[in-house]
This record gives sequence, structure tokens and C-alpha cells, in this order.
Amino acid sequence: MSKHTFTFKYHETDFFGQYWNAQLSKGIVLIVHGLGEHLGRFEYPMKRLTENNFDVIAFDHFGHGRTTGKRGHNPGYEHVLKSINLAIGKAKEFLGTEKPIFLYGHSMGGNAVINYSLSNSNDLKGVIATSPFLRLAFQPPKWKLFLGKIIKNIAPSITLGNEVNHSFISRDKDEVKKYSNDKLVHSKVSPNFSLVFMEKGEWAISNASSLSIPMLLLHGTDDQLIDYKGTQAFSDRTEKADLILYDKGYHELHNDLCKEEMMNDVIEWLKRNM
Repeated sequence: MSKHTFTFKYHETDFFGQYWNAQLSKGIVLIVHGLGEHLGRFEYPMKRLTENNFDVIAFDHFGHGRTTGKRGHNPGYEHVLKSINLAIGKAKEFLGTEKPIFLYGHSMGGNAVINYSLSNSNDLKGVIATSPFLRLAFQPPKWKLFLGKIIKNIAPSITLGNEVNHSFISRDKDEVKKYSNDKLVHSKVSPNFSLVFMEKGEWAISNASSLSIPMLLLHGTDDQLIDYKGTQAFSDRTEKADLILYDKGYHELHNDLCKEEMMNDVIEWLKRNM
């Protein structure tokens, strides 16, 4: 497995990305990370995927990781989807145009890849979404929602805390510690990464029947950040999605106690849908 770094520019933002070549590549998986984190938190999925002959490519979102911009803010949902489209272009440029391409989005990234697949005519082979941010598992403070709706209209780049309790990330204490000590992880979020994504999550559930490509949905039943029942609601509205629930699983399934089982399920599904 060899790792390479790349950059691309869009909407006055310098995006940071990396890709990994598998020795006997059969397909490409583009990883789209979640809120407040960065591509580096997907080491285990990257390792398992390349070992199973999938090239992997990933990039840091607007305002995340090593990508430039105000922490926790994006210029608009359509620009988030456009950045995914540009990353798909980079995947083809670096890894080949003939290989099947799958999107793999986690949490906020899960919301984005689901909506991308619903809103774009594309040649994707399929989509994987882990703990997709379709509905929150907790109720944000009413004052924060009220304030968010105001600043969304008058000053959308203002950021607030994202209310994430680090202990909800994983049942593995070492992973929680690693998350807490990661200098590239942040807790900032603007209305464009919170309120807008909440709205787009509900839109995705309502429009799930228009899904035209295979999708794998994975969620833990003890996820205290994102409600797995929202993922179930999406799955119930389409015949194109397979849903796997992990009993007592936490938010970051790929860094949780069930990560080996979860990645086995992902790889089996990928091979079945090549």
C-alpha cells in the first residue's frame, strides 16, 4: 500500500486530500468524513479496504483538518456536494477511469453522500453511509437553535460549540482518548454545518424512494449523537438500501468495539456490488 498527498482548489479554499493504492486494485472507495474531524481518523477502514484490493481516496471538508477556511463552516450545501464531485474527479485522475467508484460517508459525511446520490446523475457503483446524520439523537438547546436560525440569515459564518460529548464517540476508551487529544479535531460548527444538514437529512428521508443505486447503511443502536431510527426511516422508503444495525454500537463504528465485524460487512457488500 502506497500513500500519496494531493490538493485541489475550489471556492477560494485549498482542499487537502490523500489516496492509497491497493496492490491488486478492483475498485475505488472515496471516504467523506464527519463533523469536526478529518480524513486521518479512518486509518482502520483504509487499511482493511486496501488489503481487500480497493484503492482509497479521502479529503478534508471545508473548515476541517488540513483544508483551509474557518473551522466548522462551509459556504453552502451545494458547495459541499460540489467538493465531493471534484474529489470523484481526482479519484479518476489518480486511480483510473475504468474502476467502479463507491462513496463512503460517515455521520455528516453520510448525510452528504446520501444527498449527493439523490441529487446528482452519476456513474457511481454504490454508496456506503455509516451513522449518517439524518436525525439527531439529542435535542440541542432551544436557545442555540433559535440563535442559529437568526445568524444563518444574517451572519452564517458565525460558529458555536457542536455539543459533542467525546465519550459518545466509541466504547473503546483508547479511541475516545485519541479523539480528545487529536489537534485536528475541533468542536466548531456554523449553521451551514448544523441547521442546513438537519434540513437536508429530513429531505433525504422524504426522498429516499428516488434512490437509483445500491446503498449500504450501517448504524449502532446506542449511538447517542445520531438517531439510528432516522437511518431506519430512510431504509424503509427505498428498496435500494441494505441496513445493518449493530447492537449497542456507538457513533464511530469504524473505531468502536464492533469495527472488525462492521468492516467485514462493508467489504462483503462492496464485493457483492462490484
